[in-house]
Amino acid sequence: MKILVTGGAGYIGSHACKALARAGFTPVTLDNLSTGWKDAVKFGPLVEGDLSRRADIDRAFAEHDPKAVLHFAAVSRVDEAMRDPALYWRNNVLGSLNLVEAALAHGCRDIVFSSTCATYGDQDNVLLDETTPQRPINAYGASKAAIEIMLRDFEAAHGLRHVIFRYFNVAGADPDAEIGEFHRPETHLIPIVLDAVAGKREAITVFGTDYPTPDGTCIRDYVHVSDLIDAHILGLRWLLDGKPSRDFNLGTGDGFSVREVIDAARRVTNRDVPTNIGERRAGDAVKLVSGSSRAREELGWAATRSTMPKMIEDAWRWHQVADYRQ
Repeated sequence: MKILVTGGAGYIGSHACKALARAGFTPVTLDNLSTGWKDAVKFGPLVEGDLSRRADIDRAFAEHDPKAVLHFAAVSRVDEAMRDPALYWRNNVLGSLNLVEAALAHGCRDIVFSSTCATYGDQDNVLLDETTPQRPINAYGASKAAIEIMLRDFEAAHGLRHVIFRYFNVAGADPDAEIGEFHRPETHLIPIVLDAVAGKREAITVFGTDYPTPDGTCIRDYVHVSDLIDAHILGLRWLLDGKPSRDFNLGTGDGFSVREVIDAARRVTNRDVPTNIGERRAGDAVKLVSGSSRAREELGWAATRSTMPKMIEDAWRWHQVADYRQ
């Protein structure tokens, strides 16, 4: 069975393609390669195309006849979303509308959607679960929340079924070091820390040390990318088995501050992490931590790899062998 993977050349999408292939599916990557890497497409065919062009999506469906969609493709930088909200509404929302309409036109009615805990906004001292009100504070979170509403509308009108996964911070890399995390530009904390450890950047900047947290830095819930993708395979099978549309948070319930991540990287790599202190960034929430057990209870999902040492260890291993990062 073929599964269309939008953004399959990116960090999370490439891990999904590997997991799909291992599970007996054929992943078909649809990616414009603006932030993804052709070298990461190792596990099935690549269709180079953009969700802004309906003809590209139709071509992928016509050539491969996928039976379901895993939808990862999006722009996802909070700082950029604050500066250029139009990019996020145009790329994420209109691109998703094109995808949904194309899927229905080709008889595909099952979609697993990559959403985000950023849809909840900044709700301090709240353990976030699927019943928490969604109050996004930037265009990234707002665009993802809008797509969630779109999926519900299209289910009511056209029977498009969906599983929505709201991610907390995704980290780590393929334990085989075959694929890993690399963005252009790099904005995620752990790869930035490892770049500083490896001397690929002078230092990491900690944006704000005066937050109302124990050490003054932001707190996030981190989940290993392999655990995250396990959930997507379970979510795909959920839909293929005819179960109803459902929303799931994907986090561990444990929060780590920026300083705690940096300290963990020092211990795992046994190297120093050069650090500078900067001002707060607009749009950054103080604390985002999952309080949900729904994925565990209903999907049977377990975040077995999502300890900070394991996530950094796997990321560091890939970081050291990835040739195209040089």
